[in-house]
Amino acid sequence: MNTQLKEIAKVWPEIQPIFSVPHNKNDYNRLVNLLDKLVDEVGNNETHYLASLMETIGSLIETYESQYINKIEGNPIGALKALMADHDMKQSDLSEIGSQGVISEILSGKRQLNVRQIKMLSELFNVSPAVFV
Repeated sequence: MNTQLKEIAKVWPEIQPIFSVPHNKNDYNRLVNLLDKLVDEVGNNETHYLASLMETIGSLIETYESQYINKIEGNPIGALKALMADHDMKQSDLSEIGSQGVISEILSGKRQLNVRQIKMLSELFNVSPAVFV
């Protein structure tokens, strides 16, 4: 074993939990807490001596999330309904999006929003177009 590996082997029992891919929720949460502390310490300073550690921990967390955490799928119709309620709007207030029939079909899930409608809604409600995708 070369010298570098010997040095790593000496400290590995102490640092192994920090530098291992998490395989359960407890390990994941421990790394997320560590990353939060690192972000507080390092901030956006890419030259900070702990910046590479922050990047490494972030990669380990990302590996866990890609394997174990389901992607969140959007609900464009639910978002539209919620925004309409928040703004106290009715279907008739969306006439530039389409006819009452088209709006009814969209809100009932029978029709999907098209690109033009998504753009108009995102501007109307001042939200990202991604909300409606």
